[in-house]
Amino acid sequence: MSERFDFTGDELAPAYRAAVDAIEAGDLVVLPTDTVYGIAADAFKADAVQRLLDAKGRGRDMPPPVLISVVESLDALATDVPDTGRKLCEEFWPGPLTVICHAQTSLMWDLGETQGTVALRVPDHENTRELLSRTGPLAVSSANLSGQPAALDVYDAEEQLQDSVAVYLDGGTATGGQPSTIVDITGDTPRVVRLGALTLDRLRAVVPEIISDQDTDKPDEKPAEEEKPLADDKPADEEPVADDKPADEEPVADDKTADEEPVADDKPADEEPVADDKTADEEPTDGTVGASKPVEKDEKPTEPDVRPAD
Repeated sequence: MSERFDFTGDELAPAYRAAVDAIEAGDLVVLPTDTVYGIAADAFKADAVQRLLDAKGRGRDMPPPVLISVVESLDALATDVPDTGRKLCEEFWPGPLTVICHAQTSLMWDLGETQGTVALRVPDHENTRELLSRTGPLAVSSANLSGQPAALDVYDAEEQLQDSVAVYLDGGTATGGQPSTIVDITGDTPRVVRLGALTLDRLRAVVPEIISDQDTDKPDEKPAEEEKPLADDKPADEEPVADDKPADEEPVADDKTADEEPVADDKPADEEPVADDKTADEEPTDGTVGASKPVEKDEKPTEPDVRPAD
């Protein structure tokens, strides 16, 4: 049976106690962040992390990010952090920035198929950071079923996740509403995996050399799931469905080719009428411009999704 606690004001002792007890027992907790509501589990309990994935309906191929309470915990969980990545963390933590790092190999955890990486974030929510200081790092994904919009209040989260969560912390309506921006700092140059609450301009003001696969610096407006988004399976902080045509697709031409002979109006009376400007045995095509010139699409292969949902 789930319990709900007020997570605002000064009387937070019951909420902290219930949430800590649930995390220590391997149960799930829904909590507010500065972006959207998240569903949390002890990052060092493999069964708890699996329970989180099951509650959302996600697979191990979409491992959840990990929330920490302070920027100083970065080096305890990650290794080989480049100076550019450290600058981003120091500038935007606490805040809506998730960084994908090389995970410390000594850590005894199982977040899913991470390929040796971990996605870290310090949320800009004072009460949640205090909870994190009591529980330690928490695996946290957006509080919603896979494919559904991220919950912006505890009631929406409760409606979707129901009794799969032991404790719901009611912090009011999430003020951010957009997922975090995810940056991969495992390479020599930071790379934006998903644009969210932080725009590319703000990131480049700190690290000018940062690169992005996105065409614009508009934040993603997808459902919080993930991450891609990090398929779900859109980081809370989940992405808009892209148009099925690339931006450089050639416009569909008129259904007559350029060199087609015009049909004269003064045809003989016994001439059979022209039924269509296509020959009877011409194969229909989807969105083609005419038999003389196929439409060319310059599609890039989609990279494997490494984005978490928050």
